[in-house]
Amino acid sequence: MVDSNDILRFKSLPENLTLVEDYIEKVCNECNVGPDVFGNILVSVTEAVNNAIYHGNDSDESKEVQLSYHFNKELHKISFIVKDQGNGFDYNNLPDPTAPENLSMIGGRGVFLIKQLADWVIFSDNGSVLEIQFKV
Repeated sequence: MVDSNDILRFKSLPENLTLVEDYIEKVCNECNVGPDVFGNILVSVTEAVNNAIYHGNDSDESKEVQLSYHFNKELHKISFIVKDQGNGFDYNNLPDPTAPENLSMIGGRGVFLIKQLADWVIFSDNGSVLEIQFKV
């Protein structure tokens, strides 16, 4: 059984997203997360890990990403924590991807998407740690 003490650690390589998907599936199955919330978790957490690999760690495979979770059965809440080894970013000053001048931009929607799908999003350590919480 996966428990909230399990931390998935992996190098900043895009192919490691399959490890993340397997981890999320295993955790959600064991915590009896429904299919609607599972989809939101899968998209949000993989986007956060993708950001950690590419932006936080600058695709430097010598740097590590950590993924962990905490399940609170009494509060019906599951949290996933993504941590990179980067310097963080100004998460309070991100461009609005829905603004007309940003609609044609290729990137810049990840944090927006995470905030739309999750119930709570908490940044810490200057943005290098992201906690994504869901009601289950």
